[in-house]
Amino acid sequence: MKILYALESVNLAEGFDRVIIEKANYFAEHGYDTIICVTSHALAEPYFPISEKVRVVDLGLDFHQQYGHNLAYRAYIYFTLMHRYKKAMKHLLAEEKPDIVITSLGREIDFIADMQDGSVKIGESHIAKGFARNFHLMEQRGGLYRLIARHWRRKLEQAVRKLDALVLLTRHDADSWAGLTRTEIIPNSMPFFPEQASSCENKQVIFVGRFSEQKGLNYLIKTWEGVYKKHKDWTLHMYGEGEQKAILLDLIEKADLTDAVVVHEPTRQIMEKYQESSIFLLTSRFEGLPMVLIEAQACGLPIVSFNCPWGPADIIKNGEDGFLVEYLNTDEAAHRVCQLIENDELRKRMGRQARINVQRYRRDKVMKRWTDLFESLRS
Repeated sequence: MKILYALESVNLAEGFDRVIIEKANYFAEHGYDTIICVTSHALAEPYFPISEKVRVVDLGLDFHQQYGHNLAYRAYIYFTLMHRYKKAMKHLLAEEKPDIVITSLGREIDFIADMQDGSVKIGESHIAKGFARNFHLMEQRGGLYRLIARHWRRKLEQAVRKLDALVLLTRHDADSWAGLTRTEIIPNSMPFFPEQASSCENKQVIFVGRFSEQKGLNYLIKTWEGVYKKHKDWTLHMYGEGEQKAILLDLIEKADLTDAVVVHEPTRQIMEKYQESSIFLLTSRFEGLPMVLIEAQACGLPIVSFNCPWGPADIIKNGEDGFLVEYLNTDEAAHRVCQLIENDELRKRMGRQARINVQRYRRDKVMKRWTDLFESLRS
């Protein structure tokens, strides 16, 4: 069986990139002819390792060149590139003849299901429906941008209707897409399970993720303000990069937390950083199924997270291996972090339970659900 993934790039230090690459690697290592097709940046070194058995095809289309222009010129660049993208993809599918084509609901969703190449077309969404493709940011700008965003939302739903199946990470998100096409719920798998768990004794709390609007960095720093008032001997360590890094550093400085929050570049030794920490903190506005929570549990960390749409509630068993707190409630989040700091036995017990509970995300279990889906769609 030949599988083709359509992506923008494979060069970002993000959970989404890791998930797709690890699935492609798994299929390639298990006898599938696997291709990752990217619109740009394939020649740069991937952040996450790609198996030698996976072929990466670069179409050489840089959609980022549209940004920084007025709306009219941006639209001209976008539609010009989209025309080239559709033409290049049509040629690639005719040449490669894949059995399965998988889109993560990126730009290719506008045309991929209309291509009559004989392949099964599957979509997979890694973010809650209301926040797909960042249309919510355009809506927040109001006026013409809001109208454009609503138009693209309708187009997205129309395109999804044409897919053979849509894979979602959580039941909540599957419910939001119900009625458009066949939906399947397949979570992401844990990328590692170290022999040595965290001792949960170091006075460190960790956050891992992109420095973006999605991650609610203002809520994170506000939460840490509340923690730091009571526990000045604890430190928050943040690992990531992104467009809001300058905003983050400014938030830290204005809150007078420069000695209490350490901002790090992304690291390929992230497992060791989890093991050096004692609590994971997440204050996202929205999620899909946050891989960082699964990674943290695999390393034996209790979690404090907003109960945001969607994902954390699927991973965290509230009161058992962490705490789900009211959405955007930084006071409650700070209280729960302090509760874990002040109760060594509770913190360690939740960490131990996290290691047990995360076993449901074992790779062999998750990937069998994918192969079963492929077989059912081709039969």
